[in-house]
Amino acid sequence: MERGGETASLDLDAWLALVRQAPEFGRIPVSREEQRAMLDLTKIAAHRSERIAAPITAYLVGLALARLDPAARADRIRALVATLDTEGGA
Repeated sequence: MERGGETASLDLDAWLALVRQAPEFGRIPVSREEQRAMLDLTKIAAHRSERIAAPITAYLVGLALARLDPAARADRIRALVATLDTEGGA
């Protein structure tokens, strides 16, 4: 995966496939709706706080919503996005 001394960049699907090679992550479904909602959430976190808030927020959401099915997770993430997007302006 290297080009001229640099590591090649992977698209999202290729990256997720790489991560899912680990047994503990291989069976976790992540819908396109969840992906879009998480991108919206991390964008808000990175722009309205320190940039490091984005991965920490994603981690907290993952812990909190891990047992829900993909559709329910996407709904909860979108609700959080809507709340954070309206609180204090974006």
